[in-house]
Amino acid sequence: VQLQASGGGLVQAGGSLRLSCTLSGRYSSLSSYTMGWFRQAPGPEREFVGAISRSGATTYYADSVKGRFTISRDNSKNTLYLQMNTLKPEDTAVYSCAAKRDASDYRGSDVYSTEKYDYWGQGTLVTVSS
Repeated sequence: VQLQASGGGLVQAGGSLRLSCTLSGRYSSLSSYTMGWFRQAPGPEREFVGAISRSGATTYYADSVKGRFTISRDNSKNTLYLQMNTLKPEDTAVYSCAAKRDASDYRGSDVYSTEKYDYWGQGTLVTVSS
């Protein structure tokens, strides 16, 4: 399984960006995975941003992005999205997508933990200028 994130760039505060994450690999289907977005600013910690269940019925957000970011998925295209609106300088980070293999439409706190994810993309840089 490979994950490829794209869509990052430089944007002014208050602007918007949409990130995409495409899953590929032989016999791989996005519908088999709970998907998450994490970000890492300079420093050791990777921060949870949002997650979405296999069907898309359940979404989770960090308090810092709630109301501004929207996570979605198109299983037919094997693609995960993160719509980011009203961006702030503190949103500047490398954003990575991750896939968590689940047998069913999982709902629970595992989505917040980096350790629970099985596959990671390489990340895309988002820079928000003030």
